[in-house]
Amino acid sequence: MNNESYLNMELLRFTTAGSVDDGKSTLIGRLLYDSKSIFQDQLESITKISNRKGLDHLDLSLLTDGLKDEREQGITIEVAYRYFATPKRKFIIADTPGHIQYTRNMVTGASTANVALILIDARKGVIEQTYRHSFIASLLQIPHLIVCVNKMDLVNYEEEVFNTIVTNYKNFASKLDVKDICFIPISALNGDNVVNRSSNMNWYEGSTLMYTLENMHIGSDQNHLDPRFPVQTIIRPHSNEFHDHRAYAGRIEGGVFRKGEEVLLLPSGLKSKINSIYYGDKEISEAFPPMSVSMTLCDEIDISRGDIFVKQNNQPNASQDLEVMFCWLNQSPLNLSGKYLLKHTTNSVRAIFKEIIYKLDIQTISRNEMDKEIVSNDIFRAKIRTTKPLFFDPYRKNRNTGSLILIDEITNETLAAGMIV
Repeated sequence: MNNESYLNMELLRFTTAGSVDDGKSTLIGRLLYDSKSIFQDQLESITKISNRKGLDHLDLSLLTDGLKDEREQGITIEVAYRYFATPKRKFIIADTPGHIQYTRNMVTGASTANVALILIDARKGVIEQTYRHSFIASLLQIPHLIVCVNKMDLVNYEEEVFNTIVTNYKNFASKLDVKDICFIPISALNGDNVVNRSSNMNWYEGSTLMYTLENMHIGSDQNHLDPRFPVQTIIRPHSNEFHDHRAYAGRIEGGVFRKGEEVLLLPSGLKSKINSIYYGDKEISEAFPPMSVSMTLCDEIDISRGDIFVKQNNQPNASQDLEVMFCWLNQSPLNLSGKYLLKHTTNSVRAIFKEIIYKLDIQTISRNEMDKEIVSNDIFRAKIRTTKPLFFDPYRKNRNTGSLILIDEITNETLAAGMIV
């Protein structure tokens, strides 16, 4: 494979979610091992540790559980990112913790995912953690769910066990806002239906997990209807060769932009036509998400970072008052009288909280309107006000222009991730 075709391969991001000991790290290890995506020194390292533990098999979870505490306890604490590629596609995996107290880590790992792998222990079936993780995946508008019923080897690969879990999950999932769900019976430990088809489950006629990940259609996951191009920086070379060159660089966050088309510039409200679009040093005729490009315009207009290119007949919402679903990420509790820095696309503004509407009880997935104390891992809905209007779309319509983060101005710590309602 040459470098250019490798760079142009489609990238799929997926996250894993499941209860403790459901085998998330083992599953990822199996994906990496069976697809031959690990280095020889990694293989030698986990072979030594597995032998030291007295195991009669390779402990593939060691490929992702990198922290000393994780290896000692056999659990995942931090979000572990792993990268691998097959001839068909590139992948980024976010292995997220199963514990309730690490909800914020799951939100972090899942925020950019195309796919969520929900693991279910075949012996336990659908449990409270399954509901919780599926709800968070739905809340984050992850387009595709793959429900992996793991440890089928421990229930003698029985079809009836799998079918019961599928029925129970579908009954619950009918209440979620999820577009695409599929179910795969697997054994991560033995490799059944992970990369290779299982001879132990001839009754299963569907695809393996790897085939599903390689062939899942994700092109329509991005919003290609609403053109949005937030300006990140202005390119002025100041060289003799490009004396008057002025280009606007950033990432396409929605829709399609074409050379020669008229664009509306916000917040100024001025119009111009696209003179050229560059993807790296190559001129192209059109650009779409998630391409990072630079554009030149036919007119000299004063544009700065945080401005946004849109179309006259397709404009985002503009407001200083926002209603947002937040996940509080920081160890320090929310201070309602505090002033925060808010980052939205390429824009930075100051913001204050006006009202906590309700807190979400992650245990029961119900709303609590009485408890207004917000601490780490809490998910809540609130009204905020910014110092100047933001140009946004609802999160369910566009994950890029509908998301934001809150930052502590003094420490520069990220405090919360938000989805605009």
